[in-house]
Amino acid sequence: MSVLLETSVGDLVIDLYTDSAPLTTKNFLKLCKLKYYNFTIVHHVETGFVVQMGDPTGTGQGGESVFGVLGGSKYFPPEMLPSRKHRRGTVSMVVLDDDARGVSGSQFFITLSNGLDYLDNKHAVFGEIAEGWDTLDKMDASICDEGGRPLSDILVRHTIVLHDPFPDPPGFPSIPHSPLLPTAEQEEIMRIEAGDSIEVAEDREMAEKRRREQEAKAQALTLEMIGDLPYADVKPPDTVLFVCKLNAITRDDDLETIFARFGKIVSCEIVRDNGTGDSLGYAFIEFETKEACEEAYFKMDNVLIDDRRIHVDFSQSVSRLNGKWVRARSGADDLVGDGGGRQGKLQMRRKYRDDVFSGGEDRNMGAQAFDFVFEAPQNTASNTKDSRDRGKRRHDSARSERHYEHNADRDRDRGHTSSQWDSMDRKGRHRHGSGRRSSKSPEGDSKRRSDNSHRRSRFDR
Repeated sequence: MSVLLETSVGDLVIDLYTDSAPLTTKNFLKLCKLKYYNFTIVHHVETGFVVQMGDPTGTGQGGESVFGVLGGSKYFPPEMLPSRKHRRGTVSMVVLDDDARGVSGSQFFITLSNGLDYLDNKHAVFGEIAEGWDTLDKMDASICDEGGRPLSDILVRHTIVLHDPFPDPPGFPSIPHSPLLPTAEQEEIMRIEAGDSIEVAEDREMAEKRRREQEAKAQALTLEMIGDLPYADVKPPDTVLFVCKLNAITRDDDLETIFARFGKIVSCEIVRDNGTGDSLGYAFIEFETKEACEEAYFKMDNVLIDDRRIHVDFSQSVSRLNGKWVRARSGADDLVGDGGGRQGKLQMRRKYRDDVFSGGEDRNMGAQAFDFVFEAPQNTASNTKDSRDRGKRRHDSARSERHYEHNADRDRDRGHTSSQWDSMDRKGRHRHGSGRRSSKSPEGDSKRRSDNSHRRSRFDR
């Protein structure tokens, strides 16, 4: 027989010893059925020892049995089972020394380790943990105050009786319907539930900054999903400057000459209109080293160039990096350097084999060529030679057929009869079907020329 405890850190399934401890298990089952343990807290935890719960007051001094709830005795004498030992996952009723036998109410505990034999015959074992060992580990790892109560409350939110073999005692009330809400007394006992975060008041500026960061991350993830960015957390290169407020007459080479005194420049490009070619007033300058870029940033901001005071800042654009990534993905370029990223050269996805080619231009492409994936032949060189020989024979045969048809058309134009053409057709098919002479051999050409001249002499007569 089992009971499911739903707690704020996970679920626990307890198997009950209903045969050997019927009175104790009946008390526990009926209390769970009445939802007596709902919204009670784990009021005491000792790491590596026990987790104690079941007190509605949360102090460890309260609680009563189901018989007391129904108007009878507050406590009951539990069964002591000498054969049941306390080991990790054992569930026992807390026994009070009110009389010689000891009594129990509603409080119970779960042991957290083995070797607790000094608890045997002092507390009433009535079940064991069947599922939820990870939940038990979370309870064991909770941080507690000086009295052993977890700083973040661990609540028993709900109890579910999976099977109850005992009949309800007389006067047993109707079972309350779920969901239940905690009472005012229970809410007064609670602190911060495990898993809840403490809301800290923050000023409007920090809240706006955090909102913008979250929005930027969401937009970057969207760009990654549609393929405009290699990945969402890509960083702009730290060797590129953004220069704006430029005069329209400023040229690329002039700007490069001015900034070249800080170090070697890889590229200097003023962004222009695609249609007119006019300057848009801003440019990107890429240095070879990060140090040269930083020095230009500090010394060139607000400098007068062509009667305009320019503004210099570090570039936040990743369009150039994304262009390299797109070209690398398509095989046209390599992504060189880290660029603030996670990977260097991006490999093309290998869908085709690059060691066997089907001829034509692929043979001259080297490692960049691809062919459909088939099982690799055992002897590539011999198979390629056989394929070439078969292609040559097919070409010679087709050429011979075309030559034969040409002669036949020419003879027909000269007035050959149908019977004479059938005779020639049979001779031609016999001659070409034998395949003994190639159309390129000198002997075959002279033979056909003599045959054609003989036919012309006969029909001319």
